[in-house]
Formats: sequence, structure tokens, C-alpha cells
Amino acid sequence: MKYVSTRGNAPELSFADAMLTGLARDGGLYVPAEIPQMSADEIRALQGLSYEETAFRVIKPFVGDCFSDEELMGCITRAYEGFGHNARAPMVQLAPNHFLLELFHGPTLAFKDFAMQMIGQLFQVELTKRGERVTIVGATSGDTGSAAIEAFKGLDAVDVFILYPHGRVSEVQRRQMTTPPESNVHALALEGHFDDCQARLKDMFNHFEFRDGVKLAGVNSINWARVLVQVVYYFSAAASLGAPDRKVSFTVPTGNFGDIFAGYIAKQMGLPIDRLVVATNQNDILHRCLTTGAYEKGEVAPSISPSMDILVSSNFERALFFAYNKDGAAVAQLMDELANGGFSVSQGALQALREDFDSGRVSEEETLAFIKEANATMGELLCPHSAIGAKIGEEHRDPATPMITLATAHPAKFPDAVENASGIRPPLPNRMADLYERSERVTQVPNDLTALETLIQERLAK
Repeated sequence: MKYVSTRGNAPELSFADAMLTGLARDGGLYVPAEIPQMSADEIRALQGLSYEETAFRVIKPFVGDCFSDEELMGCITRAYEGFGHNARAPMVQLAPNHFLLELFHGPTLAFKDFAMQMIGQLFQVELTKRGERVTIVGATSGDTGSAAIEAFKGLDAVDVFILYPHGRVSEVQRRQMTTPPESNVHALALEGHFDDCQARLKDMFNHFEFRDGVKLAGVNSINWARVLVQVVYYFSAAASLGAPDRKVSFTVPTGNFGDIFAGYIAKQMGLPIDRLVVATNQNDILHRCLTTGAYEKGEVAPSISPSMDILVSSNFERALFFAYNKDGAAVAQLMDELANGGFSVSQGALQALREDFDSGRVSEEETLAFIKEANATMGELLCPHSAIGAKIGEEHRDPATPMITLATAHPAKFPDAVENASGIRPPLPNRMADLYERSERVTQVPNDLTALETLIQERLAK
């Protein structure tokens, strides 16, 4: 199994090398050269399996001979043993033929735990075999950072630095990043918004002297392994509703496009997905692009769903790569245009995107109203992100096809917004009840590449 860059000008890599490399040296993102297929019988055989066994069967074809069966199953088992629900990703019913996939039972109460816990184990196994140590730098709009710190804290083979936008994450998200005491993890509050964090991260990867000097690795959803591990819950959920003998659709609240791109990969593997619905908040660049073909950056508007306050959706590049028939030069041209403000998707590529993706937008007022409505009529207290997904899911639901909406975070991660909407302040689970009493450890940093690189080098030298 080989991996290629979306921009067509970087070496092909194995799964392990692509995982440890993160961003390709031409600035592109790694994707499989060929997508493995699962037959109807293989998908049918997933019905009734544990989440761990489903994960093994879905992930195994992508790793080639990089990990033995025993190593891979060991990583999967360790990744999910700390989850708060035996089903790992249980479903509840919201309305006729509309289901909520609960992805918030991991250690940081967000869907990012599924992938991050797994790649923490994969990194540790692979780096131990190689006798190497790496420096992980990540950018987060809230959930990725806490999930990464939780997954990698205390591990021998990695140092972790997480950039988050100062003052633009929820208090729970911030404290999950700033309270772990382990010396190998570092929370950095950057003066700017998430797109600034993501831009400085990409700058570091493209500064090869720094990148090679600190052995830089990435765990944002630019990392293919993150996307791959998220493919699993699409198969698990669809099989539980009768796939492959019954089609299903998914609605995904998304800002960076990684979670819904995992659904696209599942569909390309053979999972009978009818529609993949992109649900956005007021920062609706993905909805506007799928509607008009124009991908034009503006200004990020802070919202009550901060994990979606993104205008440069990194994983959309992967979708464009397939929409442009794997033409890396065409994708590279689009990304150059994006650096200058935006681009237009060709008619053929836009048609290809629309064959798989629908989209919708939810305002702040509509989000608050739906949180209240869902609690009253569906018996579910939703976080703002999940509420956006569920509202769009209801609007796009076909009575003949089950709709599965991804609940991406626990409502207790956004208590102020949820209380404002519903009058109910969601409590943290018992295992996190003392979060507000824990000491914080954080460094505020300027939106400046040189300052960031200097700080990281100084921390590593200690």
C-alpha cells in the first residue's frame, strides 16, 4: 500500500512513513494511491462485531506490512479501553429514521479521541521499532488539541506542542489542554484565530531546516492516519442498521472537512452511503463552495460552535484531488490561488463533488433554538456542533433512507451555550469533575513563525 501527495510532487510513502511525515514535502496531503475495496459479504460480516474487531478489518488493508496483525490489534485494544461506553460509538434515535451517532465517550469527550488515541499507539509502536523520537506540533480549534495531549502525554517517543487560538475555545477545551502535568506536552495560546494556527503549522512543515532539525510530525487531520481511523465508525454505524443490504446517509458537522472525508473514503471502499451532508455554522465556506463553486476566504466570525470556526478547510484538498481525477498539478494550482484569497472549482469537479456531498448552513440563533427543541422533543441535550448536524440532518432526511448524524462532542464541553439555549447546565462526567480545580500550564505566543520555532527549540533543549 503506497501513499501519494495531493499535489503530485512528493515521494510515494508507505503507511508508516506517511503517518510520521504528516504533510508532504510539496505542501500536499497524503492519500492512498488506490483505495482498498470491501465486498458486500465482508461488510455484512461486520454486523454484530465489537467496535475493535470492526476497526481491525477496516484499517488492516491500508497499513500493508507496516504493522503485524498482533501489533495492529494491540494498538486498537489499547486505544479504546479508556472509553466510557462499551459500544465505543453507540447510536440513539432522534426521530423516525434519524439516528445520532455518539462519538463523545472518549477521554476528552469529542470525536477526535477515536483517531487520536489510535495514532498515539501507532506512533509509539513504530517509533520504538525505529529507535526514534519526534516532535509533534498541532493546531486546534478546540478538540484536536486536547485529544492529542491526552493521547500522547507521558509517551517516551514524542514531545507535543499544541497551538490554539487565544480566547477562542471553550473553557473546558482550554483546561483539557492546559491542565495535564506531563512534561512532554505544551499548550501554546496563539494570538489569532484557528486559521492562523493552521497556517503557522504548515509554515513549520514547509521550513525544511526546522522540520528536519526537530523531527517534526503532525497529528492534525492533515495526517492520513487520522482520517483512516475515522472511517471505522461509518462502517460500524451503517452495519448496525443493515448495511450492505440497506443504504444509509450521514450528516456531519464539520469545519476542516476531515470527518466527512472519512465518510467519502468509506463510500469509495464499497459502503452503501447515499448522501454525505456537510453541516456548517455561520462560517459557511464549505456550504458556499458546494453551492456556487467559489471557495473565497473572508473573516472568521467567532461562534458558539468554535470547532467549526474555520475558513481554510485543509481536508477539502483531498476531496478536490479526487474530484479532479487525481490531477496533482491542478490541485497545486488551486492551493496557490487560495493563498491569494480563493479559487473557483471547475464545473466538472463541482459536479463530481455534488455526486457525493450535500450541504447546509445553520445560524447562531437557529443553533440555540434547535438545542432547546431537541431537548424538548427528542430527549437529547446536544452540544452546538451536534445541534447544527442534527438540524441539517432533519432537513435533508429522506424517509426511505436512514440518516445518521454524527454527535461530535459532549454538551458539557460547551456548557455556557447549552445552558443559554436550554436552561440546563450539562455536568462533566465524574472522571473529569475536578477539571476546574486543576492547575493550568500555558504559554501565550505571538502569531510569528520565528518566535514559535525558537520557543519549540528552547523547550526541546531543556
